[in-house]
Amino acid sequence: MPARHGSPAQADDRERPMRWYCRPAARSWTCAPAPDEVAAFHASLPGYAPTPLVELPSLAGELGVGRVFVKDESFRLGLPAFKILGVSWALHRAEPASGVRLVAATDGNHGRALARAARLRGHAATIYTPDGVHPAAVAAISGEGATVTAVRGTYDQAVLQAARDATRPATLLVQDTAWPGYERIPAWIVEGYSTMFAEIDRQLELVHAAPPALVAVPVGVGSLAQAAVTHYRSRPDGPAPALLSVEPVAAACLLESLTRRRQITLVTGRTSMAGLNCGTPSALAWPYLRGGLDAAITVTDAAAAVAAGKLAALGVSSGPCGAAALAGARAALTEHRDALPVGPDSTLVLISTEGRAANPA
Repeated sequence: MPARHGSPAQADDRERPMRWYCRPAARSWTCAPAPDEVAAFHASLPGYAPTPLVELPSLAGELGVGRVFVKDESFRLGLPAFKILGVSWALHRAEPASGVRLVAATDGNHGRALARAARLRGHAATIYTPDGVHPAAVAAISGEGATVTAVRGTYDQAVLQAARDATRPATLLVQDTAWPGYERIPAWIVEGYSTMFAEIDRQLELVHAAPPALVAVPVGVGSLAQAAVTHYRSRPDGPAPALLSVEPVAAACLLESLTRRRQITLVTGRTSMAGLNCGTPSALAWPYLRGGLDAAITVTDAAAAVAAGKLAALGVSSGPCGAAALAGARAALTEHRDALPVGPDSTLVLISTEGRAANPA
């Protein structure tokens, strides 16, 4: 079962202004890389194509850097977010037998990705949703053929309910967060996300761009950020960009954990960045983020909305969770530029995890 770590703390936009964490020594931290075969697996899937890496020169001018690229995950293997990368690889590795029911908790996109994969593989799926999930997100998951069960409570409570359900026979929990005793499938999900970063490497080379000096990643439980750390900290002879995590002011469980130097659980508030409204960092991600993530920042809902509008005006569809990357990079470069290895010729990469019309991630 998911474990609680420390005493819960309360958060909302009114109580907690923008906060910041920085540890430049993280750029010398190293780890093992993701398996090489992950990208080849995804390339073999019907309909696979790398998602766009969109250059936005006007943003580069605004942020005072050389080049800015947005990894646009608004259409990934037929879904409006990146989550199918992790789900598809995890199910490939798990090889659930015929008749096994798949279970997960979600704020939207992970559940829809699992529901889609379950339907394609001939499995039933049950998806647990916490309070605050938009009815359109629930309808999208149901539309994939899954049973959706609402949980009165937070995302962490929905995860607890899914974990309890998965103790039944012929049931497999496919969750994108880990806790002690439940690490194998979350580890495969993180490996699945590595394809995104392999694509970014190739796409930057194709346009003769320098390796990124800063990569900004939205964070919920931290699994995507773990994939970023794994990718950029597993190449001791390669570039070591600053890795910036971005969370809602109302749900900054990772920043709180980094600040306190221990994994904690946060009682979250309300946020339009519903897919980032998570109260406990993944136990699997935590050592990677503590070691290899050198900057973390929080952003308000208003800042995310402004960033989403800016991206839309520049032709990039991004929901509030995805636009958090721009909001966070903008805040970090405005308030803490001297702490980052970013200059007028630097390349920035922003991970936009979902499309504007997407369900929360």
